[in-house]
Amino acid sequence: MYLLTVKDGLVTRHVGPYPTPKQASDDLDRVLSSCSDRARWQIHALESPKHRSFADRLHSRGQVVAAAS
Repeated sequence: MYLLTVKDGLVTRHVGPYPTPKQASDDLDRVLSSCSDRARWQIHALESPKHRSFADRLHSRGQVVAAAS
């Protein structure tokens, strides 16, 4: 899955998800029609979520996290 991110000044818009980067690119003209000429854009690949907990992933790396309250 892919996500189209458009930054226009202080506003950031996330559009998608799209199954392929080509579909995100094809939709780019429609999205940019509502933006200024200085808008910047990127197409990002979405990562699959991890099924392991954060603590399990840290433990497998040999790292320890300490939290203070």
